[in-house]
Amino acid sequence: MTIAYFDCYNGISGDMALGALVDLGLDVADLRRGLASLPAEGFEIRADLIKRSGIRATRVHVVVDESKDIHRHLSDVYAILDKSALPDRVRERSREAFRRIAEAEARVHRRSIDEIHFHEVGCLDAIIDITGTMLAIELLGIERVIASPLAVGEGMVHCKHGELPVPAPATIEILRAVPIYSGGIKAELTTPTGAAIITTLAERFGSLPPLRPRAIGYGAGQTEIPGQTNCLRVVLGDPVAQQPSLAAGELAAHTECEALYLVETEIDDMNPEMFSALIEELFALGALDVHWTPVQMKKNRPGVSLQALTDLERRDAAATTIFRETSTFGLRIVPVERHCLRRSFDSVVTPFGSVRVKIGWWGDRILKVTPEYEDCRRLAGGKSVPLGRIYQAAAAAIEHRYFASKEQPPAHARGSDSAGQ
Repeated sequence: MTIAYFDCYNGISGDMALGALVDLGLDVADLRRGLASLPAEGFEIRADLIKRSGIRATRVHVVVDESKDIHRHLSDVYAILDKSALPDRVRERSREAFRRIAEAEARVHRRSIDEIHFHEVGCLDAIIDITGTMLAIELLGIERVIASPLAVGEGMVHCKHGELPVPAPATIEILRAVPIYSGGIKAELTTPTGAAIITTLAERFGSLPPLRPRAIGYGAGQTEIPGQTNCLRVVLGDPVAQQPSLAAGELAAHTECEALYLVETEIDDMNPEMFSALIEELFALGALDVHWTPVQMKKNRPGVSLQALTDLERRDAAATTIFRETSTFGLRIVPVERHCLRRSFDSVVTPFGSVRVKIGWWGDRILKVTPEYEDCRRLAGGKSVPLGRIYQAAAAAIEHRYFASKEQPPAHARGSDSAGQ
């Protein structure tokens, strides 16, 4: 699972995003080949290494033959994308980014989306910035994007409509519900194109998540800003769980420990029939365990405490699902440690047939052995014998083999499994 963290400490624009991804190691030749399928002529992509405040960064230029460039409507942009041979996800993300821009412009000008006539963002360089960024994400194998709050700048900016406040009206419309701040810099730090790109890609906005960095890329902005490093930084890495607090001791030495998350909430105003579908959906998205417990809540109301145990990769998806599918207005995400016995599998012979058993190890010593339920149920049905008798027979065979005698099968018997509950 490859994560890209967009550190927008100095905002984001289309060329900054593309530059940072090239700086991560993307081959510009691969980018050019991918974009060559766009039914558009008169553009060239250049990438140069420059410095911003002493930091080496990549500056991407999309050079356009202005005689062949025109202003476009959203339908024109869609037609260009649909006629290309770009991967489906690249096309869909590019369409989504342009849709966000069109909707923002429509709100600003109080017109329908179909009436919106793109100016700067309909030019060919903006199309290349957006589709190039989406293609770069695909080529780099980035599966998740998380972004910092966005610096947007302040002051005034000149555009086709004249002098406009920063952030530009379309930009701030796109960034509804996204954490932004001025930064006190008299410049347009986040452009409509940059805002559309990051709101399309980012699953959330916040601090740098736990990850192991593999590459860091800097994408340079167009201009030098005195006293500022006018760059977008993108950190590419692999997710890591928070380190367990038990670094030593008997428990840590004899169990396998991993950091997980408990996503929990209490609900007292929801139809209980809905919980069944919710629990199924949480398991389907990869929750390790889900359960609910009856509780007494405020005003002596009967309620339900819902808990889902997940790893880092599925934590946010579980929280989103709970918000979407329940009546709750809030939940808690609690880091927890899960300690599991190392496990292996073997089998024992009973008068009714063979039963697989699960062995829990404490170091090199067997701590517990339990029969597999499905095997016992299968034998009970096939032999027309009560399930309890099968369990008793399996328990007797376990006692005889593992605890009454000196025989201790090797730890690797029948394979191992460390995914404890």
